[in-house]
Amino acid sequence: MTANFGHILPATNERCAGMSAVCSRPAAAPSAMVALLPIMAAVSIAFLVIGIALPVLPPHVHRDLGLSNFVVGLVAGSQFVASLLSRVWAGQFSDTRGAKRAVIAGLLAAVAGGLLYLLSLRFVGAPWVSVTILLLGRALLGGAESFIITGGVTWGLARVSPAYAGRVIAWVGMAMFAALALGAPLGTALYAIDGFEAIAVVTTLVPLATIALVVPLAGTLPQRSARSSLLKVARAVWMPGVGAALSSIGFGTMIAFSSLWSAERHWSPVWLLFSVFAASLVAARLFLGHIPDKLGGARVALVSVLIEAAGLALIWLAPTRALAAAGALFTGFGFALVYPGLGVEAVRRVPPQNRGLAMGAYTAFLDIALGFGSPALGLVATWAGLGTVFLAGALIVLCAAAVAVRLLRASRPEH
Repeated sequence: MTANFGHILPATNERCAGMSAVCSRPAAAPSAMVALLPIMAAVSIAFLVIGIALPVLPPHVHRDLGLSNFVVGLVAGSQFVASLLSRVWAGQFSDTRGAKRAVIAGLLAAVAGGLLYLLSLRFVGAPWVSVTILLLGRALLGGAESFIITGGVTWGLARVSPAYAGRVIAWVGMAMFAALALGAPLGTALYAIDGFEAIAVVTTLVPLATIALVVPLAGTLPQRSARSSLLKVARAVWMPGVGAALSSIGFGTMIAFSSLWSAERHWSPVWLLFSVFAASLVAARLFLGHIPDKLGGARVALVSVLIEAAGLALIWLAPTRALAAAGALFTGFGFALVYPGLGVEAVRRVPPQNRGLAMGAYTAFLDIALGFGSPALGLVATWAGLGTVFLAGALIVLCAAAVAVRLLRASRPEH
């Protein structure tokens, strides 16, 4: 069941009426992409610092520090636990203080995370001390990610017509994954040149540069209308959130274990699978980001999770690098439209003044899945082998199809 908010997502957005010029008016297609470009650029640059660490964190923890696959999963998942704990705060901050300020706050937290990365390298001789500091850095980056992406999406929703909510979620997310795709080979190259220290330096400096890009941009003033409680918003978005959480296990599998799986199978370069996954995701969102708005979020999500699960299964079965890369392509293509598809279902259930909180609560479900799912998959890898995590991920992703079916049935008019 969903909370009853009455008539929401009106055809026109009046949030700027009577406000100063710093509050930008909503744009309609084809100007929607133009309105979103500065936000997408800021999000993309900011997430580069997360992307460069993804392929090198597992070997750094496993090889440089000599710790287990479970700790690899713990380090990968810690960012998402921190994102979970800060997600609702990020949404409320975006609604009450402004989305632009939320993005800047996230960038400052990312700088602090980079400084902790640097500090952890002073204790490489004491692996558990080093990994503890690294976990704290990952936690700060998790909070940074939460504020940047929640603020970015909320900012985008305020700048375009409500009819293009799916495009906003897809395109801002596309900017994030474009950075992740670029970050994978860049991070591998930096790691080869100067080890994890190069990663730490870039993680510190890039967010500082991004702040200079964000500050001149026009912000959007928060609405002063009455806001719904967190519990009411959570009731509205819980079902799309559960579906997104289940589908995100495929994303978590690719983040934490695709490079290790490639290394075990002697597939080079080790970042190939994740980069194919991310590139496929970016392409799907760029060219098909409008599909959830046109065909309906639940319908698109249903087809997408089936493709994603098939891709994970193909990686598990693949005897060659080429087939594994094909599996990564299908996984990325499938996952690409699940989040915006179900996000449309979530956003349309709340009034405009609660969109930041709704996106925070919706995305929190992904954080739960990734924060606890990554360590759990690490245990699966320890007990049954690395390849098994891709089979487990495929089976979990398939469960999201049931959620999409239920949402699809609920959206049909009664006769």
